[in-house]
Amino acid sequence: MAAIKAHGSLISTATNRVLVILYEKELEFEFVSVDMSTGEHKKDHFLSLNPFGQVPALEDGDLKLFESRAITKYVAYEYAGKGTQLIHQDSKKMAITLVWMEVEAQQYDPVASKLVWELGIKPMLGMVTDKAIVEENEAKLAKVLDVYENRLAHSKYLGGDCFTLADLHHLPTLQYLLGTQSQKLFDSRPHVSAWVADITARPAWLKVQALRKKH
Repeated sequence: MAAIKAHGSLISTATNRVLVILYEKELEFEFVSVDMSTGEHKKDHFLSLNPFGQVPALEDGDLKLFESRAITKYVAYEYAGKGTQLIHQDSKKMAITLVWMEVEAQQYDPVASKLVWELGIKPMLGMVTDKAIVEENEAKLAKVLDVYENRLAHSKYLGGDCFTLADLHHLPTLQYLLGTQSQKLFDSRPHVSAWVADITARPAWLKVQALRKKH
């Protein structure tokens, strides 16, 4: 039995953020599906892993963690010698990566997640998309992506010359928005478009997609 257990739901962007780093680091792990439709994430056994009752949660031996970005940082540092190197040893290079990790969490994700809900999740649940919310948040995302376009004109990846956590953290929301009307926001910016094509084609991310199709 794998020492690492990733608990979550495959429709959850946060869960997929954890899964992709486990694949990038080439780690053996067990995926434990949490049935959110039956409220499993609010039951005692899951609340012992995450007291907020949200997916994902990670167990690595005796260590129990929640919050997807905290989990990815732990995995990147704890297993630095395995798989893809997603952090920098150089403190100044890592500082730049940390800036763009914060940009993803504070500027990109709040807007992108609202679009994911309206354009990705609601249709799956048979709910009606709120066009006004989509329009408002597409305008906000466009401004964020203008900043990305400028950054990526001078750097292959957000955190520097190589793929890091700053890029990886975007993958789950990006995947949902590709194939929706919001894809135009990425396609219309050539450097952003090239970056999206690059990171979404990574073997680790393709493994996450394959896992989603199995379940």
